[in-house]
Amino acid sequence: MIRGALVFALGFGASASGAVDRSIRPEMRTPVEKAVFETAIGLSSSIRPMLRPVTQIVADPSEDTPVTHQRFQNWIGAFKTRAIAQGISPGVLDAAFDGVRYDSDVIKRDRNQSEFTKTIWEYLDSAASDTRIANGKTALASHRSTLEAIEERYGVEKEVVVAIWGLESAYGSYRGRSDVIRSLATLSFDGRRGAFFEQQLIAALKILQNGDTTARNMTGSWAGAMGHTQFIPTSYLDYAVDFTGDGRRDIWADDPSDALASTAAYLKRFGWEKGQPWGVEVRIPEGFDYRQAKRSITKDPSAWAQLGVVDMNGRAVPDHGPAAVLLPAGGEGAAFLIFDNFAVIERYNTADAYVIGVGHLSDRITGKPAIQASWPRQDRALTLKERKELQTRLTTRGFDTKGIDGKIGPLTIEAVRSFQIANGLKPDGYASLYILEKLR
Repeated sequence: MIRGALVFALGFGASASGAVDRSIRPEMRTPVEKAVFETAIGLSSSIRPMLRPVTQIVADPSEDTPVTHQRFQNWIGAFKTRAIAQGISPGVLDAAFDGVRYDSDVIKRDRNQSEFTKTIWEYLDSAASDTRIANGKTALASHRSTLEAIEERYGVEKEVVVAIWGLESAYGSYRGRSDVIRSLATLSFDGRRGAFFEQQLIAALKILQNGDTTARNMTGSWAGAMGHTQFIPTSYLDYAVDFTGDGRRDIWADDPSDALASTAAYLKRFGWEKGQPWGVEVRIPEGFDYRQAKRSITKDPSAWAQLGVVDMNGRAVPDHGPAAVLLPAGGEGAAFLIFDNFAVIERYNTADAYVIGVGHLSDRITGKPAIQASWPRQDRALTLKERKELQTRLTTRGFDTKGIDGKIGPLTIEAVRSFQIANGLKPDGYASLYILEKLR
């Protein structure tokens, strides 16, 4: 993933209030979410309720003491009993936990919520930078034969696979060096999200038991995402493939073939349609009814064209299927018609910024132009405190956001839109500093 760009609470995209968490990786979620991924779609089975007593939760992430380390070793002993009951062999457990110690740094990372967010344009400045585009074209050229074979087998455009590779690990340059067993065990022991991470730990042990890799070679991010395209263990078990035919699904190797093919297989599994764009930049006409700009309202592009929504050359967008109007920066920024493939990329990460980043980077690698509309760069993103204040003030005024979580999801967007309509403002649903000031 983009270092310093993705591990934060994006101020736009899906929210815990009214949206389903479908991300392939846990570190994209903010630490306060309840038993992360309990409503995950298609990524894994239900989280097991088998948890230790709450009294065993580590209270302080900086508590890196002999007592903590001993309690961690005691937890490992109890966990091994649970793992054996789920089919993990004692030999695999002994090898996996050989030398494994509590990692307080992982806990600090897990609990570190950023107060600030990035705007969509700041994010895209990095996600689709000139360097990332150039490196993507180089990666595509270097692995063209493999990527063409993957595209032929799975029906997912090679540029899309390369774009995900670019955002997840900078084309394999930053795959993560954390010991996955140590990280997942520490996070499971910590207990705040123990159910999810223990599920991932069991899955990681099954990967070892299957012989796909060894314990100390199983490295990844601090939260257990692995390989060139950052699969969490349960997603690996369900969707990773052995493209090279060597009997192992090796997403950790310097050769990215299995990882790239696994990404294509994952997208195909969730409905990728070859030839359909993720989205197309469009012009919004004067007088447009911004209440139409929501994911739940879809029309064929020809129908949108009749309403004045056309591509940047003034033509109707080809009919690739039903599409919705997306305004990631409200009515003052770029606008897109987004298709079903947009939702498929969301399976990797639910944030709109991430999906647009993958889609736009893939377009630029293909040779398509940059986004043409200007962004409201004079604006800034709301802080976490301000986002919560916005939700509180909206709810108090009768525009219920169904929760005060600081995440701008569909319900908050609708609340903003209702406030805008009631006050004669452009109802684009954009949660801006201007709207907060109006509420004040």
